[in-house]
Amino acid sequence: MNLKEKFRHIVDFPKEGIDFIDITTVLQDKESFKYAVDTLCDMLKDKDFDLVIGPESRGFIFGAPLAYALNKGFIPIRKKGKLPYKTIQVEYELEYGTDVLEMHEDAVQPGQRVVIVDDLLATGGTTVSNIKLIEQVGGIVTDIIYLVELEFLNGRDKLQGYNVQSVVKF
Repeated sequence: MNLKEKFRHIVDFPKEGIDFIDITTVLQDKESFKYAVDTLCDMLKDKDFDLVIGPESRGFIFGAPLAYALNKGFIPIRKKGKLPYKTIQVEYELEYGTDVLEMHEDAVQPGQRVVIVDDLLATGGTTVSNIKLIEQVGGIVTDIIYLVELEFLNGRDKLQGYNVQSVVKF
């Protein structure tokens, strides 16, 4: 399947000059969604890891079914104030300010091997924040996988030293 042709492009969203890659067209088509999840699973089937990390919110869409299919635990990383138990947090830069991401302090145990799964790699900033949270508690990031990678934004440059894969590249 040529998954690349299944995405919708929204020009000038959320602001002028941005070509937004809309994943909802892949999600709503059962064959495309199944192909996407199966392909992400195939990237991990021979890997040695304990947990799948899915960052809010679209990382949940792909991370949870991967964890289920591969018989692994699933850990959400959320925006500040969304998790009910004690958390650790990291502040990260946005285009117009900062935001905070959180993870339960006991979600990842020292030495546990984790995979980060998200929908899209753009500049890599959010993923770097995810890595900081995981490594802060002694977790080991073995792989980072994405459905889509925007190569022209050079997000991989911030992720050097990590095994990064993506299904579709624009």
